[in-house]
Amino acid sequence: MPPTKRKRKTKHRGNAAGAIEARGRTGRKPTAEEQKKADAAARRQERANKPPSWNNAALRAGFASLLLFVLLQIGIGPKVEIGAAIGLCAFAMLVYIPLGYATDRWVYNRRMRNQANQKAKP
Repeated sequence: MPPTKRKRKTKHRGNAAGAIEARGRTGRKPTAEEQKKADAAARRQERANKPPSWNNAALRAGFASLLLFVLLQIGIGPKVEIGAAIGLCAFAMLVYIPLGYATDRWVYNRRMRNQANQKAKP
């Protein structure tokens, strides 16, 4: 019959508050691929924590309105004249810029609030 209590295979270290902390990396150094993944994750985190800008919103709106122009010209839907398509795309860009900035700001504020909550909860 097997023993009722097995010995732990890995060691846990608890702190004074009772939370268990992982030991972290011991032994070998990370390989080049592991280091690249860690660097990429750090760059992604840095990019995500950057506050929104009107310039990024304008670039995104320009790309979206250009895509709208292409879709109007290749015939998705009724055929639209070039002058009307340009006017429609310019109007769409004027609408997309503030909407894109507002969306970016909302996502950024939400991310910052979640990070603050994560730091507050140990």
